[in-house]
Amino acid sequence: MANALYPKFKQELLKATAAASLNGTGTTGVYAALIDIGVATYNAAHQYFNSIAAGQIGTEQEITSKTFVDGLFDGADVVVPSVTGANAEAIAIFVKTAGANTTWTLVAWLDTGVTGLPVLPNGGNINITWHASGIFQL
Repeated sequence: MANALYPKFKQELLKATAAASLNGTGTTGVYAALIDIGVATYNAAHQYFNSIAAGQIGTEQEITSKTFVDGLFDGADVVVPSVTGANAEAIAIFVKTAGANTTWTLVAWLDTGVTGLPVLPNGGNINITWHASGIFQL
């Protein structure tokens, strides 16, 4: 699968709902999670993180220092600490809420052209370094 924005996220953008806001922080922030594609894969019908949660490797990390310029979304690189488990071949980006992961809106699936992926965790930190041109463009 090539990198993609989730269609349900685009739908929420068009409706201007809180579920599509990338401007929050903390419990309403934008997060990244490493994904084992042997357990969870991209599906255009997916809307919430629980659809792919079984494939998560390590802990989700908030994307901070976000910028929004001419439709380009970018943010600070993230570090996933002390990762163990299976290969991580993709990154899922999602909007977290104070609720369960059945309410965390999936935003993007990144599995192509991501420096350092795939990676086999060894108990150390895994750095996610976003492309110099940004995370994704609308």
